Amino acid sequence: MFQPNMSFPTPQVDGCRSKRSAIDVQDSPSIAVPAFLAEGAAHPSALSVVKRAVDVVGALVGLAITAAILIPVYLAIQIDDPGPVFYRQLRCGLKGRQFYIWKFRSMVQGAENVQHLVQNEAQGLVFKNQADPRVTRIGKFLRETSLDELPQFWNVLKGEMSLVGTRPPTVDEVQRYEAHHWERLNVKPGITGEWQVKGRSNVKDFEVIVRLDLAYQQHWSVSHDLQLILQTIIAVLKRQGAF
Repeated sequence: MFQPNMSFPTPQVDGCRSKRSAIDVQDSPSIAVPAFLAEGAAHPSALSVVKRAVDVVGALVGLAITAAILIPVYLAIQIDDPGPVFYRQLRCGLKGRQFYIWKFRSMVQGAENVQHLVQNEAQGLVFKNQADPRVTRIGKFLRETSLDELPQFWNVLKGEMSLVGTRPPTVDEVQRYEAHHWERLNVKPGITGEWQVKGRSNVKDFEVIVRLDLAYQQHWSVSHDLQLILQTIIAVLKRQGAF
């Protein structure tokens, strides 16, 4: 059983130890995207100029908030668990295009190396544990308030993500996809989405997440996006379903 204070080797990243970097990095192997997804028409949301304009404005506001809290978050992380402030992980976006998602680090360094020692409370291809011992004290606060996700506004500004979309899957997850799962990758992943406003981390069945993501594609409109953003703000303020 994994213990919160157990030690493990510091992972090597690009020839340098991550403890000397401002970034905690997790890399994964590549995937083969099915031809029907790679060559098919993109979902209308991925082509919407209005949606992109909302994303850019929202990303700039979000990055301004991120900059405002950066120093306090940096100091809190260094006091609680010295090491990288940012964490990046390879994810799959629109049509399986890979990109690095950014977050404030909320776990101990090298947490991926000991994930197998933590019980998975979710069903299917996702991993969740409500009392994950790898989460640091400040990390728990960052997650409960969703502050750990603020750096993702950089992904939105770059066009890799949207404010609203489907849950961004890991490469390891996508490598195990069945045929009906691939439709999730026909839109940009989002900071929020149907899964966020209908349970967030409390949604522990992967197939439920898939159904919510596909429902988002079916019901998408700019006004629906704005509704989801408002509902997300309310959920975050109430700290509903985050851990």
